[in-house]
Amino acid sequence: MSYELYFLNQLFFMKKESLIQIRTFNYSLAIIELYKTLSSNREYVLSKQILKSGTSIGANVEEATAGISKRDFVAKMSIASKEARETRYWLRLLEKSQVVIYEYQILIKEAEEIINILTAIVKTSQDKFNTHNS
Repeated sequence: MSYELYFLNQLFFMKKESLIQIRTFNYSLAIIELYKTLSSNREYVLSKQILKSGTSIGANVEEATAGISKRDFVAKMSIASKEARETRYWLRLLEKSQVVIYEYQILIKEAEEIINILTAIVKTSQDKFNTHNS
């Protein structure tokens, strides 16, 4: 691979990672707003579950960017993906149970998009890791 192609490839992945950082941070803010709404409606158990998993997504993405190795990066991004799936579960449960009426679909859709992005990052990173270690 030429240096120019390598550099462009690195820029592509850096941009992709920074986009996921921005999206997961903004998602955390939206989850905090949901938490406030749930808490003000006396829903304390599910609100804490969604707060923990929903804000953990971005925290793990941030940790991944400071990973000491590619393996560490992949592991943290995988955890972020699992947290996003857990968050989607709690959102679906809240939506179907109607414990508190809220526009959950917006958050569910964003969780699904974040899951797709994280899955792509993990697969691409694993492929690169496996290619270099073959």
